[in-house]
Amino acid sequence: MEKKVLVVEDDPDIADLIEIHLQDLGYLPEVVGDGLSGVDRALNNEYALVILDLMLPKLDGLEVCKRIREAKKSMPILMLTAKAEEFDKVLGLELGADDYITKPFSLRELMARIKAIIRRVDAVKEEAHSDEEPVSLTFDELKIDTEKRKVTLKDEIVELTAKEFDLLVLFAAHPGRAYSRQELLDIIWGYQFDGYDHTVNSHINRLRSKIEENPSEPKYIKTVWGVGYRFVELEELH
Repeated sequence: MEKKVLVVEDDPDIADLIEIHLQDLGYLPEVVGDGLSGVDRALNNEYALVILDLMLPKLDGLEVCKRIREAKKSMPILMLTAKAEEFDKVLGLELGADDYITKPFSLRELMARIKAIIRRVDAVKEEAHSDEEPVSLTFDELKIDTEKRKVTLKDEIVELTAKEFDLLVLFAAHPGRAYSRQELLDIIWGYQFDGYDHTVNSHINRLRSKIEENPSEPKYIKTVWGVGYRFVELEELH
């Protein structure tokens, strides 16, 4: 089955080029030219990826990203930004974008990023079939199905973004193992986002808000002061 990719880009020349190259890679692109249309499509369909321009008419890319994540849609988001300010990049990641690329960019690099994001999402699903990682991880009332990418808490489904799910699986598969913020950036984001520790913090905070009864006193994801974070060990739950 072809993977659908939503392209939210108001520059018709750029949109056309992205659409053609996505088709060449075997994806099924859908293109819209403003932020409101992008939100509408994203909230009413499932996509393997959303390619989202930062500067858009009607609704900017940051707000589109925010609304997609507030609706608990987990599809990965790649942001396109013409701005060089670090603030925009960091804010985009903290709002739930999975990656960003700065204009002007080469189409070869863009396609490489697209394939890398989709490959990372698929890889987590495939890991469920390996002997090294169990399909089901259970910690008290928290249950993680790595094959179906499904998380339940007290038998209620918890909607996580792709990055939030990947973080949770990494932690839960290695209980007690402390990860630094830089390690988490390297492992989950796939390459170094040097200096973007706040990106990890914001994702951890969002993840805690979804799985912890009291995020200020977390039961599952513990802070290791001076290091980073670790997942609770089974014996600590009893």
